[in-house]
Amino acid sequence: ITFGLANLISTTATVSTTYAPTAGKTLGIYAALLISHGVINSFGVRGLRYLNNTSIILHSVGISCFCIAVLAKAPTHQSAKFVFSTFYDGTGADGVGWSIRASPAYVAATGVLMSQYTITGFDASAHLSEETRNASWSAPLGVLMSIGVSALFGFFVILALLFSIQDFEATVGSEYEQPVVQILVDIFGKPGAIALMTLIMVCVYHCGLFSMTSNSRMMFGFSRDGGLPHFFDKVDTRHRAPIRAIWLAATLSFLLAIPSLGSTVAFSAATSIATIGLYISYGLPILIGFIWPSHFKKGPFNLRFASRWIALVASLWICFITIIFCLPTANPVDSQTLNYTPVAVGIVALWALGSWFLWARRWFTGPVRQIEAEQMGIDLEDPAAMEKMEAQGGVDNFKTQ
Repeated sequence: ITFGLANLISTTATVSTTYAPTAGKTLGIYAALLISHGVINSFGVRGLRYLNNTSIILHSVGISCFCIAVLAKAPTHQSAKFVFSTFYDGTGADGVGWSIRASPAYVAATGVLMSQYTITGFDASAHLSEETRNASWSAPLGVLMSIGVSALFGFFVILALLFSIQDFEATVGSEYEQPVVQILVDIFGKPGAIALMTLIMVCVYHCGLFSMTSNSRMMFGFSRDGGLPHFFDKVDTRHRAPIRAIWLAATLSFLLAIPSLGSTVAFSAATSIATIGLYISYGLPILIGFIWPSHFKKGPFNLRFASRWIALVASLWICFITIIFCLPTANPVDSQTLNYTPVAVGIVALWALGSWFLWARRWFTGPVRQIEAEQMGIDLEDPAAMEKMEAQGGVDNFKTQ
């Protein structure tokens, strides 16, 4: 998300200026954004709830106004036939794309990447469940609501932009190398396009900020459970934030973007890595619950009779996208257009599996039983309270205190 924002900033800066974006400049912008996210998450925990409310307003009211303005201001509108039936293959640098070299289905399948990545953030409700009251119900409801709202608003945005394209060839071949910027310039002119792109970037900034919040809580929880060194499970008593986990998340995020210095498909590869990694982590417990349902204890919120069918479909779909998103998206394939997703995902998979079979399975006992802790009256909104419980030996020992 934040790497995409860095690209948006670089692209928008070329409108009405002589700024020339490079991979190095974009990486520098990315580093600055990560630092700002880390600082806010480290020292502004109490303000995150207010920023979250601001984000909700921006993503609902702000984006609705954006779409209405685009549709109302556009001099002309494309037909429904153009929007829903036009096929464009932009994967070939020399005009020969994957629809010719392989098939249109290949282009359509790899094109699912951005749509799939858009809804990955729904797991934030799970990562923040330790800081949520009545998590056994509110967390799954948050997941469902985030997917539904994202799908609704996302579809609305896409339709507004597609119907408002003024010159299709000029849009896909834009000098700004960003079709959305070109659409906005054609409709509002350069000053208006910069203003609306700023709104988009502010929304994306909030997404990146809370993505780091979610990621750091996940790392904090994993460290507390013994999956990462306990160095990262410390909570700052003054700011009530897992500062070490926050900066671990920022550092790893930056390291994953370094290959962008030598790749023209870096954003696509980074997106593939994030999407595959997240969906594999979603899919493993789903698959385990499908194969061994008798060993899977359902919570208060569950899908009942439809659970196993949905689990089967979800598992098959995750297997499909894991393969598809490792394939190249640009033609011809060379050192600049190679999709390095399989390498990055493979290294993580080998490390995770290798460490499990070699040593981790001897001592890793699983996650903290959060729902039991909640029922005992522990304040789940306070990471320090959870840390105290673990320091006393976990849920079972805490009961005897």
